[in-house]
Amino acid sequence: MRHYTKDNFRLTESVGFQLVKARNLIVAEMDAALKELDISSQQMGIMLTLRQRLASTPFELSKMLAIDTGLMTRMLDKLETKGLLVRSRDETDRRVVNLSLTKEGVAVADQIPHVAPAVLNARLNDFTKSELVELRRLLRKFLSD
Repeated sequence: MRHYTKDNFRLTESVGFQLVKARNLIVAEMDAALKELDISSQQMGIMLTLRQRLASTPFELSKMLAIDTGLMTRMLDKLETKGLLVRSRDETDRRVVNLSLTKEGVAVADQIPHVAPAVLNARLNDFTKSELVELRRLLRKFLSD
């Protein structure tokens, strides 16, 4: 179905514009809330993904978080410099780099669930439970291939 045409397309009313604006709003609010932990919202995604063992290599993280490999490398460098993660070569395939949180990284990752929900709850304050369920359903539909 064609929802947009040259005649009805308005930038600020487009789904793309509104999704980017919503993302930027959440990122700014999350970054502010995570300031005490000295990490960004993007770094939060990396740390939680590693902590929950959803990925263990830069490639897996890039794919899961939809971050290009160049930016991923720079973010991993920052987290490594802060002493929050370490890189190691895979024992069976030396071409593979494995990532793991340090003891300090685990401590920071374990603080994130005490911070992030407040940011999301504030943004979703005017949503009913069923509206949130519907929003999540629609986003999953939008993101599906």
